[in-house]
Amino acid sequence: MSDNDPIVFPSGWTRLRALTPARIALGRAGTSLPTAPHLEFQFAHARARKAVHLSLDREALAAELAAAGLGTLLLDSAAESRAVYLQRPDLGRQLSAASRERLHDAATGPVDLALVVGDGLSATAIAANAVPFLRVLMPSVVARGLTMAPVAIVSQARVAVGDEIGAGFGARMVVVLIGERPGLSSPDSMGIYLTYAPRPGLTDEARNCISNVRAAGLSYPEAAHKLMFLMDESFRRGLSGVQLKDEADTLALDGAGPGRNFLLPEA
Repeated sequence: MSDNDPIVFPSGWTRLRALTPARIALGRAGTSLPTAPHLEFQFAHARARKAVHLSLDREALAAELAAAGLGTLLLDSAAESRAVYLQRPDLGRQLSAASRERLHDAATGPVDLALVVGDGLSATAIAANAVPFLRVLMPSVVARGLTMAPVAIVSQARVAVGDEIGAGFGARMVVVLIGERPGLSSPDSMGIYLTYAPRPGLTDEARNCISNVRAAGLSYPEAAHKLMFLMDESFRRGLSGVQLKDEADTLALDGAGPGRNFLLPEA
């Protein structure tokens, strides 16, 4: 190799990197990654690990929700620490004894909707996305005249903890906002889970999921539109999960929603 030979050999697919956060077209240095992509990988891995282990600031979140006009209730799952939570998913699916009593005291009667905000596997995602999303969603909830329980903020939460909370509030439906498992390009992704007639013991086939809600993923207006479609259909049909399909985009393309299929001729 002469002094003029390159050390790093770029990939022929480099231009595609502008279209995706995925780690493609990284080039090579000999048979290895170049130093810069290697350091970027280590940084992304560190961000993902931090998102998993970071604690959710529930008091700050409750204050933001209060400023948005939403009452809150602070609860804990049966997993008493982050280490236990990561090793025992089953404990994250149920409330602690103290939180169960707190929920019982806060329940005042049947409601249409219970909202649950849980840290899940990324408190980073909840801190970044939960309040901005709810600000977009709530006008549609209010316009439909739905009665609501206080927003339950749950530490060490798994999705199914919402079933116990929804049942405790006597809610017809529970919607859970939760931090999703961080990826190396998405440590801040929030998931939304909808369950009709929530009760302990339900499995994932009874839920509908909207994933990747974040600034660089599914936008808040898009996610709110999908969720409200699912909520309307769930209330109308009395079910959720595998029997309820997200047809919001299809209806929009057919002209039945807020958009129109540009491939169809004008009427």
